[in-house]
Amino acid sequence: MSAFIKIGAFLKESWAKQPVITVSISIGIMAVILPFVSPYTKYSGMWNRAIPYNYPVPVRDDGNMPDVPSHPADNVGPNLDWMKKL
Repeated sequence: MSAFIKIGAFLKESWAKQPVITVSISIGIMAVILPFVSPYTKYSGMWNRAIPYNYPVPVRDDGNMPDVPSHPADNVGPNLDWMKKL
């Protein structure tokens, strides 16, 4: 409990002497901590894993290519149903 009192006293004193530096340090601390707490980070990571970086070039299927969809609009890849639940 005394640690919180000491931190509060330090913040009060630093705010009284140098408010600009205190605000800039607090913004910097928030910039480091906020991405780990933000739900946006979670969903942007899910989007980045679901959407490929390099999109494949459409190729005509000659019947001997099991990993190539027969039509470019065929659903092949990760399921994106979790986006509908947002």
